[in-house]
Amino acid sequence: QVQLVESGGGLVQTGGSLRLSCAASGSTFSTLTMGWFRQAPGKEREFVSAINWVGITTSYADSVKGRFTISRDNGKSTVYLQMNRLKPGDTAVYYCAADTSGSYLPSARRDEYDYWGQGTQVTVSS
Repeated sequence: QVQLVESGGGLVQTGGSLRLSCAASGSTFSTLTMGWFRQAPGKEREFVSAINWVGITTSYADSVKGRFTISRDNGKSTVYLQMNRLKPGDTAVYYCAADTSGSYLPSARRDEYDYWGQGTQVTVSS
């Protein structure tokens, strides 16, 4: 079992920044590939970014490339999502997810992730 708790969401103006954190417990964090997904009202949950267990390989959705940065601190069992130049279209509930497969390549597929956090709301005002 893996427990994931997100934090850092909030209300920000267009062009602003937020840093999301996801603290993991219940498993060896350094073996988990971690991902961030988001879900806006009336839309499906979509991939945002992911980082492999080594912390070397990352992937991003095209919509956030160049603005968002994912990182991890295995010593703190935490994954981060630094979000810069935020837009109203980034408004969503952001979810952290863990993939226990040990895959070196981080996946963008929701069904590859075994555990999910409860989500944190990000609202970007225009």
